[in-house]
Amino acid sequence: MTFLLKLLRWPALIFILPAIAHLGIWSFKDKPSSWRHADWSSAGVLPHPAITNQGIYVLVARTGGLKGAFATHSWIVTKTRGDSHYNRYDVVGWGKPVRKNAYPPDGRWFSNAPRIHFHIDGDEAGEMIGRVETAIANYKWRARGDYTLWPGPNSNTFVAIVLRSVPQLKIAMPTTAIGRDYPSPGKWIEKTKAGSWRASLAGIAGIVVGPAEGFEINFLGLVAGFNISRREIKIPAFGTYSFSENI
Repeated sequence: MTFLLKLLRWPALIFILPAIAHLGIWSFKDKPSSWRHADWSSAGVLPHPAITNQGIYVLVARTGGLKGAFATHSWIVTKTRGDSHYNRYDVVGWGKPVRKNAYPPDGRWFSNAPRIHFHIDGDEAGEMIGRVETAIANYKWRARGDYTLWPGPNSNTFVAIVLRSVPQLKIAMPTTAIGRDYPSPGKWIEKTKAGSWRASLAGIAGIVVGPAEGFEINFLGLVAGFNISRREIKIPAFGTYSFSENI
């Protein structure tokens, strides 16, 4: 019994205490009482499409209610050469999961303004937009009832699997994107096309080692880790920090 208590001490220190601390901070934030009262309008973080030639973006925003203390919602935005608008792709938990342009491309999520987690533009983006859209079309869990809030597949599972299908992007998903570590279909242990190794117990717990991610341990959706080459530390519920910059 003593050994078991000592063993459980480490998850409590590494994962639970930071999560409780961030919950305390989050509890002071003003939040809408329901989705009906939430602001879903554009936050204006993307450049006007008229001045953007072509690009790929990953946006992320805190979720609603108490979940927002621990989790973010992520989505993909593309802009093709010649188009006068962006295309937004994300997954939701009602109706058919995969949605296109259901919300403004940089819309707030439950009143929380998004930030741009990643973007590329120009010819480099133009070469990859087709691959991203093919991966979106091939996403497995797109039927009614396929969405599972936790451990997945959910909105962040969708973005993670699409991005892993285009290794040239070399993106590490936000550590607060709970559901991102839900395994690809039939692959609980996987070497991705980008060279990362992933081991996951159905998204409940796992380890990730790779050039973009560094070293990560995930437990109940919370992520702790570091990336020496990028000088990053990953704190459960808070996110990834590089010096004073939150990523």
